[in-house]
Amino acid sequence: MNLKAGFFERRAGKQILHDESQAAENLAAELLSTIPKVTSRPIVFVCIGTDRSTGDSLGPLVGTLLEEKELKSFYVYGTLDKPIHAVNLAEKIAEINTKHVHPYIVGIDACLGRIKNVGNIQVGNGPVKPGAGVNKDLPAVGDIHITGIVNVSGFMEFFVLQNTRLNLVMKMAKTIASGIYEASLQYPKLSWNDLKWLEEEEKTN
Repeated sequence: MNLKAGFFERRAGKQILHDESQAAENLAAELLSTIPKVTSRPIVFVCIGTDRSTGDSLGPLVGTLLEEKELKSFYVYGTLDKPIHAVNLAEKIAEINTKHVHPYIVGIDACLGRIKNVGNIQVGNGPVKPGAGVNKDLPAVGDIHITGIVNVSGFMEFFVLQNTRLNLVMKMAKTIASGIYEASLQYPKLSWNDLKWLEEEEKTN
């Protein structure tokens, strides 16, 4: 589900090239610095897209890879088997909000951008706006977002998404999933340390 071309490039807080040597570690660090460290809010990753379009399969590929890793700290919705896309997006977001009390949502989606940025993974504040690039009015998703620039914007975006190389999308999905998994391994430790620190602060005040 592609985004308005260039929009998130301007908003992104951090860009990581998917095949750099420390890409997954850098993504994990960026996530851990962005998501709440001490919170009762469940951390939910919503992976948006469909396997009917190669470029748009980034989200559900990430969701499937994360499902296989069996995360313990985070919740994941949107896989190849159970995708979240234009048709069911509003319904699935309502379902997530019913299952989880005030969830902190990380929206994950593919997008198009400048040729020099293809292959970059972006982490930024605010939601993804699925379908904006193809004039679909869909709900915005996420307190923060992770987007992958899978191809070039500017002309026949729907066709470009359909003809994006699966090899690139798969590599980007693996990097994103690995980064989220790494963050999940560190997240409980961070939360516990912060809770201990808060307890000590309360004792001294």
